Amino acid sequence: MQVKGIHHIAIICSDYGRSKHFYSEILGFPIIAETYRAARDSYKLDLQVGNDEQIELFSFPHPPARVNSPEACGLRHLAFQVEDLDTTVADLQSKGVEVEPVRLDELTGKRFTFFKDPDDLPLEIYES
Repeated sequence: MQVKGIHHIAIICSDYGRSKHFYSEILGFPIIAETYRAARDSYKLDLQVGNDEQIELFSFPHPPARVNSPEACGLRHLAFQVEDLDTTVADLQSKGVEVEPVRLDELTGKRFTFFKDPDDLPLEIYES
């Protein structure tokens, strides 16, 4: 198997309208396509992240809650690379997003911080 990169990351949300607004308006990810799937009573929103990556945002009726323990098995968080952490933090805060204090990665010497999406999915911004 020869992997070229990550094609997409799929996220299931509890409130489609709220999450669509958060990812497209607050985070500014352009919408590629929006599809309503009647058989599943579900929306699928394709969002552009960077040059080649995408987030697929799904809605389903009554999805189970996410495990709240950050050390539980499975996906821990998503990390987005940014050039200027301070500007990104200020932009998020100006839009009402709570951002944790900036930390320093002891292994790389790079700065990073976390915030959460409307369903408490931890999202990281990591300075390049």
